[in-house]
Amino acid sequence: MTELLQKVRVIDPVSEIDELFDVLIADGYIKEVASHIADIHPNTQIRDCQGLVLGPGLVDLYSHSGEPGFEERETLLSFLHAATAGGFTRVSILPDTSPAIDNPALVSQLQQKRAEGQRGRGVEENLSPLLPCSPAPLLNIWGAITLDVAGNQMTELADLASAGVVGFSDGKPFENLALVRRVLEYLQPLGKPVAFWPSDRQLTANGVMREGPDALRFGLPPIPASAETTAIAAMLELVAAIGTPVHIMRVSTSRSVELIASAKAAGLPITASTTWMHLLLDTKAVKSYHTSLHLDPPLGNPHDVAALRAGVRAGVIDAIAIDHTPYSYEEKVQAFAEAPPGAIGLELALPLLWQYLVETEEFTALELWRALSTSPAKCLGQEVSAILPHQPAELTLFDPQQIWKVERKSLYTLSQNTPWLGQELKGHVVQTWC
Repeated sequence: MTELLQKVRVIDPVSEIDELFDVLIADGYIKEVASHIADIHPNTQIRDCQGLVLGPGLVDLYSHSGEPGFEERETLLSFLHAATAGGFTRVSILPDTSPAIDNPALVSQLQQKRAEGQRGRGVEENLSPLLPCSPAPLLNIWGAITLDVAGNQMTELADLASAGVVGFSDGKPFENLALVRRVLEYLQPLGKPVAFWPSDRQLTANGVMREGPDALRFGLPPIPASAETTAIAAMLELVAAIGTPVHIMRVSTSRSVELIASAKAAGLPITASTTWMHLLLDTKAVKSYHTSLHLDPPLGNPHDVAALRAGVRAGVIDAIAIDHTPYSYEEKVQAFAEAPPGAIGLELALPLLWQYLVETEEFTALELWRALSTSPAKCLGQEVSAILPHQPAELTLFDPQQIWKVERKSLYTLSQNTPWLGQELKGHVVQTWC
């Protein structure tokens, strides 16, 4: 199919462009980008895109798939559908499934499952009919660093690398720094990204909320910022000593941003990410005791949120991750402190970030799109093409004004653990091209 998008707002972080263009797409490639395209094939599908935004496909650094092991939370296919509906053309799943992704056979199994979904087999019957018509996103798979992501014994890292994992991560905190050091030494020749979540679980203890006045007010066990910052400081010392590039996941405190900024200024080979909910909400939101606000790491105090936003804009925090974490209704209907931490986000992140960061003019559209597309791709050692002629059409078309309601029939994910359930949002993905 040949499509002409007329008068679409092109946001391209690669070319640093935010302008109105006509864009001609055919056979999976961008054929032409110009202020006005008049010479077109008679069978071209023409779409008036005034008010719509076209940018590179979004890239998620890390999220959780329920499958294998927890298909009642999320299947791989429902996960991929949710990603497409959220504007993502590349998604990356963490290895903490059951069984864990700690061997090449499971990597191959998931790749085959994705291929079956691409051919249209096995799609769940209860999915919404609103799915944009496009191929499934590219599936990146993080290989486990340790067997069963238990933090004790290293996996066969070279075998996993040969099987095609995008990089290595347990997605869980490490308590054994000697093992972390050994991992960094082993990974040097493999040339694959490695991501760590620095968090001192002894300092975290039984806490569920960031330490501060709101934690006292709401009567919830606190987690000190030092649970994160001391672990980051130790990680940075290991990187400085060994030199293996590292990605720091789930940054959530203002002091962490300072530590990362200093490390980057000193030339350490690190990248970092925070999650979309940590940019939008702070501890005051926990007043509702909604269990989908129980996150790990917890939501920050207001000054943490301000520092994270500034860090993303400045590039200290390279990317915004979704960290989509589905849970069943029964798992989340508990007391706040007892419910498992995490929330869904693939279909919600772009509309909410656009509404509360771009429309308020705190972020430019380019800054947000960069943090959701080209920058996370770089953290994975990948590239995103510019929106130029002869480049592959890996694109997301977004309507920032479309109103929709977050409810079961409007979501592709099988879980509903989000504080925005039942609310109307402004902004919806129209289509993706992969």
